[in-house]
Amino acid sequence: MVVHLWVDPDADVGPTQVGFTVSKAVGNAVVRNRVKRRLRHLTREHLATLEGLPGRAALVVRALPPAAAASYADLGVDLGRTLDRVSTR
Repeated sequence: MVVHLWVDPDADVGPTQVGFTVSKAVGNAVVRNRVKRRLRHLTREHLATLEGLPGRAALVVRALPPAAAASYADLGVDLGRTLDRVSTR
C-alpha cells in the first residue's frame, strides 16, 4: 500500500479528503471493489489520526496487488501503520 499526502497549510482547516486507487493489476472488478470497500471502512476507523493533519489535506491510498490476498485485519494493520507514519511528518 502506498499513501500520498498533500497538505495546503495556507488553507482554512477543513476535513481531510481521502481517495482510493486500485488498479486492474490487483484483480478483476469484484476483487478491486472489495479492496476499496475494506479500505474505505478502515479509513473511517482511523479518522482521529486524519483530523490531526494541519490545514486542508488530501490523501490518496493506492492499493498494490498483494492487497487482493490480504485479510481485513492485515489491511487494517498496514493502513494504520501507514497513516501513523504520514500524520507524524
